[in-house]
Amino acid sequence: MAAADQASADRPRFFEDERYQYGFLETVGDLQKAGVLQDVVLEVEDRRFPSHRLVLSAASPYFRAMFTSDMAESRQKTVVLQGLDANSFGEILSYIYSGILHVSLDKVQPLYQAADLLQLEYVSDTCSDFMVKNIKLSTCVDLYKDLIV
Repeated sequence: MAAADQASADRPRFFEDERYQYGFLETVGDLQKAGVLQDVVLEVEDRRFPSHRLVLSAASPYFRAMFTSDMAESRQKTVVLQGLDANSFGEILSYIYSGILHVSLDKVQPLYQAADLLQLEYVSDTCSDFMVKNIKLSTCVDLYKDLIV
C-alpha cells in the first residue's frame, strides 16, 4: 500500500446512515401510535392528544420553550393549548411524528395559523406556497376576511 493510501486510511472519517434517520422517525411514530412512553397530554378544543415532550421539543421552538423553561406547563401532565383548531393540530402532530404533511384548500388557512403559532417553519412555508399556487378571487376574499377579523 502506498504511503498516501495508508495516510488516508488512518484518518478518522464520519459516516452518515440515512436509514437510521428514517428508521428513528418511523419508530417514534410507532411509539406514538401505540401510546407508549407518552408523558404529556395536549388538549385542544376538548380533544386530547397524548404525546412525548422530547419529540415536541425537538420539532418546535414553541414546545421547546414550554417544556424546558420554568413555565407551569413544563410540569403539568395535561397542557391546554388555546387558539388552535383541533383538526389542524391533529394534522400538525401527525407531521411531527411522520414528516408527512397533508394540505388541502379546506384546511390550509387554519393549518397555517397553527403552524405559525407553534413555530413550525416548514409547515407554515408549505402552507404559504400552497395558498399562492391555488389563489383565486374567491380565496383572496376569504383570506382578506380572515385577516380583518
